[in-house]
Amino acid sequence: MSATNLPSLPGSIRAAQGPAQAAVTLQFADNTLLSLLLGDHDRHLVRMEQGLGVRLACRGNRLAVTGEAARVEAAQGAINGLYAKLQRGEAVGPSEVDAAIRMAEIEDPRLPLSDLPAIRTKRGAIGPRSPGQATYMDLLARHEMVFALGPAGTGKTYLAVAQAVAMLTAGKVDRIVLSRPAVEAGERLGFLPGDLKEKVDPYLRPLYDALHDMMPGDQVTRRMGTGEIEVAPLAFMRGRTLAHAFVILDEAQNTTPVQMKMFLTRMGEGTRMVIAGDLSQVDLPAGTRSGMRDALETVEGVPGIAIARFDKRDVVRHPLVARIVEAYDQRTAAEGDTARRRRASPQPDAVAPTGPAAVGGQTGK
Repeated sequence: MSATNLPSLPGSIRAAQGPAQAAVTLQFADNTLLSLLLGDHDRHLVRMEQGLGVRLACRGNRLAVTGEAARVEAAQGAINGLYAKLQRGEAVGPSEVDAAIRMAEIEDPRLPLSDLPAIRTKRGAIGPRSPGQATYMDLLARHEMVFALGPAGTGKTYLAVAQAVAMLTAGKVDRIVLSRPAVEAGERLGFLPGDLKEKVDPYLRPLYDALHDMMPGDQVTRRMGTGEIEVAPLAFMRGRTLAHAFVILDEAQNTTPVQMKMFLTRMGEGTRMVIAGDLSQVDLPAGTRSGMRDALETVEGVPGIAIARFDKRDVVRHPLVARIVEAYDQRTAAEGDTARRRRASPQPDAVAPTGPAAVGGQTGK
């Protein structure tokens, strides 16, 4: 990658520009890979400039990075990582660039960038695209039960399915069980025609989508036919003991406390469990407590149970999704502040009536 520093850290600091400024020149050996790194019409270059807060200028096989020293160092790591992906034959597109930017924005990384976890499936290795995902993937590899809590688009279910598929294909578990409560998201669907599978499939479609991303479609169908992969509504878990399985409960915020306790106690020997949900999107009837919230308050700190918490910085869908999540969070916080101020403000004392009516009333007594 570098004429002077193969195979990593392709460049050196050329000049310091003030106490917090730096300039780095990176030199690349393969111009074809460099063009892929920069993107069509330099769109990746522009995105990295905007996201990393540095100035990037490319001339020939050299890429100059200037800006605040800390930003320059972060940008250098992000660019090195993307170029290394290209060297391994992996594709680098807008989503990979955004992921590199998110990872570079961590002031205190929970895991070193050189030692990030990866989930390996037959469709290829899946790496983290945000700081929260890096921690989550590490927890999935080390703990038997993991709660994943956070907004939509953070990869909670997707990465859990990836870990399940990786463990199934490696022979570490005998089967995958995917489940979610059949709760309508704020609307009444009414009567659904068909047999039981056709009735519950609409609720379980996100789990099917994730499975098909990890495995060829014919293999998913075959494994479902043999029982190695089972997709079922939560109500079907009662009375079962799930041994040597990787069990995922999606949309866990829509369970009741009774359902959640029932699910958690299905765990058998050699089983891994992941419970994923978003407490800001509870679709239970008004006044019904979320089983996920109840479980978090009950089991947090229990040995063997890990909790991964995501926030808006971990949203890996369209950038607008992160801004939408932030807007809703700000509104919720503002409404909470208003409610607290109302409760804290003293209520005015009752004022005695005045005027002719009050005088008349007193006279007539």
